[in-house]
Amino acid sequence: MSIPTPFRTPYLRFRIRMAHQAMLQFVASFKTSLEYILLGFGQVLVGLIACLALPGLFAATRPWPQALGLFAGQTLIASAPVWLLRKRLLPAQALLWCRPLPIPARLQWGANIAVAGMIIVPLSMAYAISTTIWLYQWPDWLQPVAPQALLLTVGSLLLGWIVSTLVLAQRCRMPAAARLAPDRPAPGPYVPAALRRGASAGAPAQRARTALYHWRQLFWLPFWRAENVVGIQQTVLLLGAALGIAVWLWHPPVVPPALWGFNAAILLMLLTDRGDKAVTEQIALLRPVAAAWPVRIERLFRFARVSTLLPGLAVMAWFALLTLGHLGRASSAGYSTTVATVWLCFAGVAQVAIISLRRLSVRGRVGLVISAIIILTAIGSELWN
Repeated sequence: MSIPTPFRTPYLRFRIRMAHQAMLQFVASFKTSLEYILLGFGQVLVGLIACLALPGLFAATRPWPQALGLFAGQTLIASAPVWLLRKRLLPAQALLWCRPLPIPARLQWGANIAVAGMIIVPLSMAYAISTTIWLYQWPDWLQPVAPQALLLTVGSLLLGWIVSTLVLAQRCRMPAAARLAPDRPAPGPYVPAALRRGASAGAPAQRARTALYHWRQLFWLPFWRAENVVGIQQTVLLLGAALGIAVWLWHPPVVPPALWGFNAAILLMLLTDRGDKAVTEQIALLRPVAAAWPVRIERLFRFARVSTLLPGLAVMAWFALLTLGHLGRASSAGYSTTVATVWLCFAGVAQVAIISLRRLSVRGRVGLVISAIIILTAIGSELWN
């Protein structure tokens, strides 16, 4: 079979091969943890796949404002994989190489459509499986609106494809040149403000301020700059864990409390695990450069690793405040303070283990995180017994 002429274009072949390699790398990086996830949460994954097409199907039974919201949410779910993998699909090095080239806009749009389609096609298969499950179950609410529900599901996939294409096109755009402010001060010798303030203080206070200043410049600010999403990621995980614990202790009757406990456990462990991984990667980047700096860089690196415990400790303090901080309400709320104490103790041990056990292999670290999630979920399921 001959290859169509548009697909013989070198740029299009380059983009498709680069996206193919990116997907292979993503699958390889995910392969280590896949067996643990299937072992611990296999039934949950099957349920998630079955519910993947549910918002689009259910939207056909709701009034148009709610249906529009469900349709928009389904579209965002369909376009989320391309947004999450945009750095793999279009690496920064490839963008620097491609932007000066005389690539026609039509060819670039075609490449973006093809690459987005490579992600949408597997997702469409998952949607088809989910839709088939619901059609096989054939609930009463789906029977009168089945054609409209199928149209909404297909439409959300097509719109997700369009949004994914726009995400890639936005990444391909040439960034605008920075404009300097007219009242910008003239350049002069740089003296950190933190060091100027600490010059008059004692030696221990000055060292503490200097270490805090270096930590802010080398670890805090880089996580919020350019395309680094670590700061946003950790903020979302922190807020999600705090909200999940609040809903878990509220335990609304619609969802079983054990499911909210699982949500709180997985967000808490991911909060520390992802933070420690980001700090480790930043240390690997800084170590060759900082070897010649006149600072005790290893002490700063240890401080940065320990600081990754702070978000998890904040979530645990929130849990302790809502449970052990209201001992007088324990009998009326119906939960056990003993179980809450055990949950807190094990969560603390698991957090410290993630930070301190640095010689674990990738497989061992994934096993540690998933085992901690399973044990925390099992302990939390006894909170109201």
